[in-house]
Amino acid sequence: MNISLKQLNVFTSITQHRTLTAAAEALHLSKAAVSMALAELEKQLGHPLFDRVNNRLILNQEGHKLLPLADELLSRANNISQLFDADHAFSGQLKIGASDTLGNHVVPGLLSQFRHQHQHFSQSVVISNSRLICQKLLDYELDIGLIEGKSHYPELIASQFSNDKMCIIAASHLPISQQTQWKFTDLARSEWVLREAGSGSREFFLRTIAPQIESWHEVFELNTTEALINSVAAGLGLGCLSTLAAQYAINDGRVTQLSLPKATDNIDMQRPFWLMVHKDKYHSPLLKSFIEFCHQWDNT
Repeated sequence: MNISLKQLNVFTSITQHRTLTAAAEALHLSKAAVSMALAELEKQLGHPLFDRVNNRLILNQEGHKLLPLADELLSRANNISQLFDADHAFSGQLKIGASDTLGNHVVPGLLSQFRHQHQHFSQSVVISNSRLICQKLLDYELDIGLIEGKSHYPELIASQFSNDKMCIIAASHLPISQQTQWKFTDLARSEWVLREAGSGSREFFLRTIAPQIESWHEVFELNTTEALINSVAAGLGLGCLSTLAAQYAINDGRVTQLSLPKATDNIDMQRPFWLMVHKDKYHSPLLKSFIEFCHQWDNT
């Protein structure tokens, strides 16, 4: 058996792009060269690695077996190629996934400090909801994920690296925004603007806030925090989101943060920030260093 790094690189690219054409474009190769490399790899292994469905290549059971090993071998090969380069303490690109709040309000500062401390300047960031970030980790499209909602995938390992505080916001002109004291009974039959399924903010609301309200109605489901804030500011409903995301709108007076009633000491508005990696992911020196940095990072 004579499997080459080129074949493995073609294989991992196809898993990410799903078609030969897209993988060829990403690798700057011809479609014929990509097809030939995949065919030779499957021939040497004696198994097809993808199911062909309407011109798309879907990773099958055998492909899933190969993916973590291919990812590790390519990462180690990259380390070898840079081993004696004194100008690069760390080699390769770090592919980071972040959920909305983290991607917009935490990751920029975190990466700035990491770059300054380690002089590594090759990172990419994908911002999406927590569910999609987890899926990209499962597909080895990302090295690491930073999310608000803890994953329920057994293939992913989660560790808390920081925390966040959630808040309830309302349009400043609403009567409840003028009240110095209120109870959750005041929110009976209230209307809410929520993030989409798969977001950490929605998960927090459904788990922590919704059970305190006798009845409530979802008027909008939105996939961006800014759209949620603007909808709340327009009086379309209440919102539940991170104080990090809401702070500018609160400071500008567009929305009002509702202080929780004193009788709700048992309601914890804190939520953890989770660092996620695939359990079979090879931890290169760069990835190890970034994980350690995140756990030691001070966001104050």
